[in-house]
Amino acid sequence: METRHFKDQSISLLGFGLMRLPRMAGGAPQAAPGPPPIDFAVAEALVDHAIANGVNYFDTAYVYGGSEAFAGQALAKHPRDSYFLTTKVPHGMVKSEADFERIFAESLERCQTEYFDAYLVHNVAQPAGRAPGEDGFFETFVKSGIYNMMQKKKTEGKVRNIGFSFHGTPDLLMQMVENFSWDIVQIQLNYVDWKTTAAKEQYEILTSHGISVVVMEPLRGGVLATLNDPSAKLLKDADPEASLASWGIRFAASLPNVMTVLSGMNAMEQMVDNLATVSGFRPVSEEEKALLDQVVAAYNQSGTIPCTGCAYCAPCPQGVDIPRIFSIYNHYCLVKSRIPFSNSYNSLHDGNNASACIQCGECTAKCPQHIDIPAFMKEIDDFAKSPPGPPR
Repeated sequence: METRHFKDQSISLLGFGLMRLPRMAGGAPQAAPGPPPIDFAVAEALVDHAIANGVNYFDTAYVYGGSEAFAGQALAKHPRDSYFLTTKVPHGMVKSEADFERIFAESLERCQTEYFDAYLVHNVAQPAGRAPGEDGFFETFVKSGIYNMMQKKKTEGKVRNIGFSFHGTPDLLMQMVENFSWDIVQIQLNYVDWKTTAAKEQYEILTSHGISVVVMEPLRGGVLATLNDPSAKLLKDADPEASLASWGIRFAASLPNVMTVLSGMNAMEQMVDNLATVSGFRPVSEEEKALLDQVVAAYNQSGTIPCTGCAYCAPCPQGVDIPRIFSIYNHYCLVKSRIPFSNSYNSLHDGNNASACIQCGECTAKCPQHIDIPAFMKEIDDFAKSPPGPPR
């Protein structure tokens, strides 16, 4: 296993993101009232296989349904100093120090640990729909006092490193790193977002400030493990033996200030493929970077919605299954076949499909990708009701 040096520790280049663990009903967390239970036996086998093959970085969060408790159970049989455990505090739920203390204590109990190797502020992003002159995230964060609460836990030895996961603009990132001291920051980074959503600029800001980078969404929620036919052909022609997913992992892992690349693996074949990619790791060459630019250009022609399936938009108050709808529609955009779209879309209950959307916009405010979800719901509803015709 390739490792990266972080302070006095060696961190596995591949990290295990515990947000998309296999669920009993199949798939990742979706709509209200909550995600199906984690398939403990399958998920535990993944953790055991990861550890046996050198993975030592595990990432969870207070709001990942059941994930912290799973991490506590699955990791309990392994020595505590053999793995690096990260969880996150949902800043929107912290209205007082008492809230912070309660959430922190719950996370410790769930994870069956006495300390966290890293404790992050979850989903730092500029809120949508703020009126002119209204406080943005940075001003709200300063007033909340959460940073001082985190530093207190660090002083107490209950947290060894602090940081945040980020879905905002470079300007907000600069405010966060210039006004506070952080150990690590988790950003969305992949070869599609590198230039189109300022991932490159974010990476460079953190690097210039000496802050280690943890990568999330290296495969953009799994989309870069499938791709559309033109994009996939470019990569398969270049290396017929390499999986499409391996290109995404390699791109992120090739950056020298990346401490670890998180992958939300929920099947053993994903685990095995990712482990093969980082074992005897081969950085992306300049020629391969140029090839990936061509892949991005071809991929952008597919018209997919930039949803990563994180389900932060859920639950929808009307019961709309937003991540599932986007997944079905994005698959159509990639394969351009109406039959599988209709079969999958029609399997949704009437109250869960796009026609149930009332355009309230509650989901848009919670989306870390800043997707205009109601607008896409209208587009998908119109598409689903339209007669079959030429591809979009």
